Amino acid sequence: MSRAPYGSRELFVRRSRIAAPAAEVFRWHARPGALERLSPPWDRVEVETRSGGIEDGGTVVLRMGRAPFAVRWVAEHRDYRPHELFRDVQVSGPFACWEHTHRIIADGEQACVLEDCIEYALPFGTFGALAGGRMTRRRLARTFDYRHRVTAHDVAAHARMGGTVMKVLISGSHGLIGRAVVPFLTAGGHGVVPLVRADPARTPGAVRWNPEQGTIDSAALEGFDAVVHLAGDNIFGRWTAQKKARIYGSRVDGTRLLAQALANLARPPKTLITASAIGYYGHRAADVVDEDSAPGMGFLANVVREWEAAAAPAAERGIRVVNLRFGVVLSAAGGALATMLPPFRLGAGGPVGDGRQYMSWVAIDDVIGAILHALGTHELSGPVNVVAPTVVTNREFASTLGRVLARPAVLPLPAFVVKLAFGEMGEELLLASTRVQPKRLQESGYPFRFPELEGALRHTLGR
Repeated sequence: MSRAPYGSRELFVRRSRIAAPAAEVFRWHARPGALERLSPPWDRVEVETRSGGIEDGGTVVLRMGRAPFAVRWVAEHRDYRPHELFRDVQVSGPFACWEHTHRIIADGEQACVLEDCIEYALPFGTFGALAGGRMTRRRLARTFDYRHRVTAHDVAAHARMGGTVMKVLISGSHGLIGRAVVPFLTAGGHGVVPLVRADPARTPGAVRWNPEQGTIDSAALEGFDAVVHLAGDNIFGRWTAQKKARIYGSRVDGTRLLAQALANLARPPKTLITASAIGYYGHRAADVVDEDSAPGMGFLANVVREWEAAAAPAAERGIRVVNLRFGVVLSAAGGALATMLPPFRLGAGGPVGDGRQYMSWVAIDDVIGAILHALGTHELSGPVNVVAPTVVTNREFASTLGRVLARPAVLPLPAFVVKLAFGEMGEELLLASTRVQPKRLQESGYPFRFPELEGALRHTLGR
């Protein structure tokens, strides 16, 4: 990074060498989804509208922050040079001025230098620069460190597909994993169509279904190369009888409906990737388990067993079925980690119960990486554990999160409080110990982006 006065403006530059051809890196930036992939999960940034691509005259409208303090940012693309350069200029937004030049400079045939150069000025002149200059520079450094890591990792992941491009149907596209995997796939050149409950008039191009009513637009399922099935009711919250019924129905009945519909197609997809969970193994104390281990006991273990079995009609039709058993998915954008952050940031976080229970976690970027790996690895079928290779205890997790946030993490949440507050859910999800290994991912050659917990947390939190 370099920073220097530039007239009345500031200048920020970040450069990184990417081990991929310049044209490939430029194409990645030009595809739908690249902007979403480059938006850090710790910042609330939503694309409201866009017109055109990165060519001259294209525009994008972003909404940043939370209501009632959200800010709209309108940017226009200019100075487009194929495989070399494009520029974003703020039309309206939080800065007095902002010009962001993206350069991709060839460094031989198989590498390039990615350069982001930003000329900006804060509002309120000298006072704004004095009050917010240092914070702005820190945020730019955090953001562009993140963006360059994502670019390098994503381009490498798609290169491992060997140029294969697929048309993919995705259910659960608005969930935590779905919101990450859709732009990841589209920026890689794949076509993605959502499977939704909403009125098609509000979601043009989507395929409609209603698992509760047992209906699906079977005719619209023709022509897909693969299906990624992520839909399912949120398992967090007290497990009342009604909540259990929703958890079961959204997973088992929904998967069976989809699998049967795919099996009846004239030209079924080659692959069905279905979400599953390491809850399959139940409470196992310190025992190490992998895909060959027997199922455990409890409500969630029973649901997962039937959830995976519900995909049998697709497998019997000859569709390759992969059941991805997800661990605790870590992302600052939502899920378990986002729930933990407020108390930990206040210094009120700590281990749950005695903290000795094992916690099998995985970074969100390895979740979407594993989905792409499963789509492209034809030898994989059946259960695949999607967890990091380094499992930690809950106490170790709390200590690491506290260290990343520079906060103490010593206030325990007693087991009896967990049981009182959450009942059966607390016992099976928060107090149970599951020490899972990603045996099949590793044997099939998946390269983890974040095998260690601290690196995963620093990446998603920008620390």
